[in-house]
Amino acid sequence: MSYQMSDLLQLMVSEGGSDLHIRVGIPPVIRIHGVLQRVDGPALRPEDTEELMRSITSEDHIQQIREKGGADFGFAFGELARFRVSAFKEKGNFALVQRQIPSKLLTMEQIGIPPSVRELLYKPRGLILVTGPTGSGKTTTLASLINILNEERDDAHIITIEDPIEYYHKHKKAVVTQREVNVDVPNFAEALRRALRQDPDIILVGELRDLETMEAAITAAETGHLVFGTLHTTGAAKTIDRIVNAFPQNQQEQIRIQLSTVLQAVISQLLLPRIDKPGRVAAFEIMVNTPSIGALIRDNKTFRIQSDIQTGSKYGMVTLDSFLIDKWTAGMIAEEEVVTKAQDPTTIHQKVQELKAARAEAQAAGRSKGT
Repeated sequence: MSYQMSDLLQLMVSEGGSDLHIRVGIPPVIRIHGVLQRVDGPALRPEDTEELMRSITSEDHIQQIREKGGADFGFAFGELARFRVSAFKEKGNFALVQRQIPSKLLTMEQIGIPPSVRELLYKPRGLILVTGPTGSGKTTTLASLINILNEERDDAHIITIEDPIEYYHKHKKAVVTQREVNVDVPNFAEALRRALRQDPDIILVGELRDLETMEAAITAAETGHLVFGTLHTTGAAKTIDRIVNAFPQNQQEQIRIQLSTVLQAVISQLLLPRIDKPGRVAAFEIMVNTPSIGALIRDNKTFRIQSDIQTGSKYGMVTLDSFLIDKWTAGMIAEEEVVTKAQDPTTIHQKVQELKAARAEAQAAGRSKGT
């Protein structure tokens, strides 16, 4: 075989790749700044992908792949990086996707998280949701927030429940307990139930992926704990609807009432390619649960939440569309990214055209003055 896993992982680290794809029929592929790039070399054969997989997996994982069709786990590549691995069967062959987890925790400023989010970290209880599509940086954002709490709160026992553990947190001022699903505990819901007996102050749930986990997270938030969780949704209204709709019809009104009081904030994010330099930039929408928004959740009027976010800057709220416009105005992202990712594409397209016209007018006025 012409490829060694250690060489591929070294290439990932040195090139700043986010994901490594191993598939039969093509050479290894690395995603760099959002673009898939093939490694120079021959296409992988079935025996190559199996050998590469066996170089980083245990027999238990291989057995799991054979029985269930896939296995997820994390591993460290020396001191350089950690990787989250999804190993699975594809057309009868072994395949892998490895996501690089930077070993260094980023600050809020480095990620670009709005400063208003810091205030949320000192809420005594409630539910804070970080949402966005796969690969939008939710885990990195949560790791940054947990690190701040770890550094600044000497009154906090932080429990994280993850599948798998991605960022490792050392004990700083806080005490941190990290539990991995399928290694330390069978599932998220069970881990949450157990967590309530482990003197927690802050609980991080890696993913609110089923009804049981959502129910347990809401209960934990109601009983005096600060709970962080993630969902694969975009925007506050869709996030709230997703949770409510996960419950049976006869429970939905009760869940809306509970959410209206326990929800502290929804932080939605996207990762977009930069045009000013290599890399990607995060864009955020921040919704803070005010009495007005709480009433909209309770009354099943989530479609009105967007207008409250637009007028809620004094509470630290930010709309995704205004965030996108700011990044475009600063020359960081392309116009097409603004329009395609906006919550209200028609209005944003019009706004971009107005700003371009105003910019052109100002440049023309500057040239005429120069002459």
